[in-house]
Amino acid sequence: MRIYLLCFILLLLLSNVLAYMPVVLLHGILSGSESMASLQRFIERQHPGTKVYNCDLFSNWNSLEGAWNQVVEFRQYLDAIGKQHTEGLVVLGYSQGGLIARAAIQTMPNHNVKVFISLSSPQAGQYGTSFLHLIFPDLAAKTAYELFYSKIGQHTSVGNYWNDPRKQELYLEYSVFLPYINNEITSSNSTDFKNALTRLDKVVLIGGPNDGVITPWQSSHFGYYNDDMEVVPVNKRKIYTSDDIGLKTLADHGKLLIIVKPFVHHLIWHTNKRVIQEVIMPHLI
Repeated sequence: MRIYLLCFILLLLLSNVLAYMPVVLLHGILSGSESMASLQRFIERQHPGTKVYNCDLFSNWNSLEGAWNQVVEFRQYLDAIGKQHTEGLVVLGYSQGGLIARAAIQTMPNHNVKVFISLSSPQAGQYGTSFLHLIFPDLAAKTAYELFYSKIGQHTSVGNYWNDPRKQELYLEYSVFLPYINNEITSSNSTDFKNALTRLDKVVLIGGPNDGVITPWQSSHFGYYNDDMEVVPVNKRKIYTSDDIGLKTLADHGKLLIIVKPFVHHLIWHTNKRVIQEVIMPHLI
C-alpha cells in the first residue's frame, strides 16, 4: 500500500513539474476551434497536466464579423479564464486570431497574461488577397480598398485590418480598428493600449518568407510596406522607433522575440509537429 501511495505522490509531483501555465488558443479566419485541436493535443501530450483552452468563438463565417466585436467577446472569454488562473496565462493566436488576441490583451489594463504568441498574424495589416478567394473570388489587392474603405467594408474583420500602402489617407479615414489598436491614430485609449502590452513578460512574433498568405509576410513581425512598396522592417518603422504601442520598450527589456522560420506555409504553422516543437513549445512556461 505504501509503495502505491508513494508512486501516486511521485506522479502528482511529476505532473506539476511537466505542466505549463494554462494556454489559451484562438483560431484564424474561416475556421474554428477544431483547426487548433492538433496543437492542443500536442501541448497536452508533451506536458501532461497543462490546461489548454481552445476558444470556439467566431467560428467559420462568423470570423468575418467586425474585429472590435470579436475583441470584446474574446476579452470577456479571456477575463473569465484569467480569474480561474491567477498564476497567469499564455495566449496564442493564429493568423487573424493573433491580431484579435493582441487587441483583446491591449484593452485589458489589469490582465494577467504573461506570454503572448502571435503565430503568423497580420499585426501590421494585410495587403494580399490569396486568402480571400472563397469570399471575394474576383478581388484584387489594388482595388480592394474600394470595398474595404467604406462603411460596408468596415463591418468585416478583413476590412478592419486591410492596410493599403498606397491609400494611407483612406486607411486612416475609414479604418476603425487597426490604426487605433496600433496607435497610428491617437485616441483616449492610446496610453492604456501601450501599457497593457508592456505588462507582458514576453511577446513572441512568429512568421516566415514562405507563408504565402500574410502579405507582406513581415507583417507578422510588424514590418510593412512603405508607399514605394518596399518592406520596412519593424525596427525602422515609426510604430517601433516612437514606441507607439511599447514594442521598443519590450525589446529593450528582452521581452520581444522575433522568429523568422522559412519553408513553412501559412496553413501548417499550427498543425506541423516539427514546427510546433521548434517555434511554439519553447515559449510556453
